[in-house]
Amino acid sequence: MKTKPTVLITGATAGIGRAVALHLAKRGATVIATGRREEALRTLEEEARGLALSTLRLDVTDADSIAEAHAEVLRRTDGRGVDVLVNNAGFGIAAPVIETSDHDLRSQYDTNVFGLLAVTRAFVAEMITRGSGRIVNVSSVGGRVTLPFFGAYNSTKFAVESLSDALRRELHPLGIRVSIIEPGVIRSEFADKSMAFVSAQPKDSTSPFALVYANAEAVRESFEASAAGPECIARAVEAAIFARRPRARYVAPFSARAFLLLSSVLPTSWLDALMAGSLQMMQRFGRRETPALQGADAERATT
Repeated sequence: MKTKPTVLITGATAGIGRAVALHLAKRGATVIATGRREEALRTLEEEARGLALSTLRLDVTDADSIAEAHAEVLRRTDGRGVDVLVNNAGFGIAAPVIETSDHDLRSQYDTNVFGLLAVTRAFVAEMITRGSGRIVNVSSVGGRVTLPFFGAYNSTKFAVESLSDALRRELHPLGIRVSIIEPGVIRSEFADKSMAFVSAQPKDSTSPFALVYANAEAVRESFEASAAGPECIARAVEAAIFARRPRARYVAPFSARAFLLLSSVLPTSWLDALMAGSLQMMQRFGRRETPALQGADAERATT
């Protein structure tokens, strides 16, 4: 990969995408940071003043938006296109599988899976013509191990893992390298968006998961206290772009690698017990800390 590649990043208005955009620009790449929120894009461009970073509105779920962005990139690059595509746009909704609506399930697939493939199809054409290029797909450790309340989101990342494996094998003979980034718990806006469903549940909910909902904020704070900064993911993306022989997968931070290792060696029944135990602990804590769920309400919530 040349020392100053042109890199397009989706979902660059916040969190991991924003950190990757700034990091790569500081490393000398020519960055095209994209996203849906125009005000956030303007803020990013102002912060990156003096760097080779420009912004472009792109909604990965809108075919017209993708076509317009592709045409604009060709204009900016004199028809060359991008050297690297970083598919980072994605989101998740925390909810039990049985309480996940069809709309919420489809919306996650539209962005995380169909959007990723639509953008890839659009921007890979010039890479194929040149016989060189790199695609970096941001997945998750949840693309290899499914967590309670994240079944829908994790299933989209399992799909990203499989599709990326296929792309890597299909595009390698054409000179294009494909890598997957698997973040663990990272400080970003992801938690705010993912908790929207849980936070909206009423205190008198009759859901069997009501006690988990009641304690969700405390659990979220516990996770965020151990979360790593998005910079570690930016460095992983940099490695995938500039390595002579990029790895198929990059996992960060170290705690995420440890989690995947532990998950791979534990018998499935043990891992299931640990996951179920974590929910039971949340329910017990919620029962103790939430006076609104007493008597019959608490009994219903735990059946």
